[in-house]
Amino acid sequence: MANHKWRIVNPSGSRRIIVTKELPGSHWLEVLEGANCRIEICTSKDVLTVREIKSAIDSACQGAIGQLTEDWGTTLFSALKTAGGKVYSNYAVGYNNVDVAAATKEGIPVGNTPGVLTETTAEMAVTLTLAAARRLGEAERYLRKGNFKGWLPNLFVGELLNRKTVGIIGAGRIGSAYARIMAEGFKMNIIYFDLYPNSKLESYIASYNEFLVSNGESPLWCKRADSPEELLKEADCVSIHTVLDDSTHHLINSSRLALMKENAILVNTSRGPVIDENALVNHARNNPGFKAGLDVFENEPKLARGLSGLENVVIAPHIASATQWTRAGMASLAACNVAGILQGYPVRNQPDIRDFLKGTPPQAVPNIINAKELNLPMI
Repeated sequence: MANHKWRIVNPSGSRRIIVTKELPGSHWLEVLEGANCRIEICTSKDVLTVREIKSAIDSACQGAIGQLTEDWGTTLFSALKTAGGKVYSNYAVGYNNVDVAAATKEGIPVGNTPGVLTETTAEMAVTLTLAAARRLGEAERYLRKGNFKGWLPNLFVGELLNRKTVGIIGAGRIGSAYARIMAEGFKMNIIYFDLYPNSKLESYIASYNEFLVSNGESPLWCKRADSPEELLKEADCVSIHTVLDDSTHHLINSSRLALMKENAILVNTSRGPVIDENALVNHARNNPGFKAGLDVFENEPKLARGLSGLENVVIAPHIASATQWTRAGMASLAACNVAGILQGYPVRNQPDIRDFLKGTPPQAVPNIINAKELNLPMI
């Protein structure tokens, strides 16, 4: 299998599964072993090419678990089908790296791992918001270089979030979780832009307002913007939680950045190409009061020229889901997707996934993106 090393778990298993990266935890291995799978895991930290993955699939392979850094399209799904493949699962909630239509054409179910990343990713968005607002990265570098000579009135003065307005682009599960944290933690008003009204979020804020008023505090407001432009003009900080598709590619560009307040904060934990990174570099360079916090990048792992040198931008290496519980949970869900399909279980596709994360999982498949297109049994 190319030049990379692979380790084998349960070598006597009758169903051969390839896993393109080492995954956290042990429960996922137990799930696959319970389905009589021989698990072959690539131990390399390098991103595998299509050619390398195709070579690993070889001539007999019933399923695969891959990464969002890999291109799973016609070439790989055709090879998987030829090798006897029955299922593929992405080790991620997003699947922009997967050509679902190509998989469907080959009759291969595609799984992903939603539900387990919600709070973890929302917490990371909050972390980046605070770090950017309070100039934490800049201040830490200053301190580590030995420049700190004592307290000064104007040393790294940042932005107060309390009672200001937060904008959420994409008010799904993660965006809503972020909104709730910012409302309860910092009493921020909420403006969100989404294709559909989020009555659940609006109802939640209404209920929280009852608590605030009962304690003698002013209520918050929560409203849906008619356009991204309306949101960008009004919000003091903006957090992006939208999917990446043709309509959201470069959603944040130079003209829309120009609409934001001079001291606004922009946070992205969704997908890098939602932001025109070169435009962001220019805007941040020309507007020193503007701040950004990024966990994803347009051309990962490369950064746009000049981005890493900007003091008013906090950057992290795509670690929003990086808590042990979440990453191990993702592995369990990916394994349950594969094991469930191989054992002929029905697809559940429901938000509550906790019973798949430990012990003996239910006789069901957590989440298959193209279940309806393939007419799979569902519960």
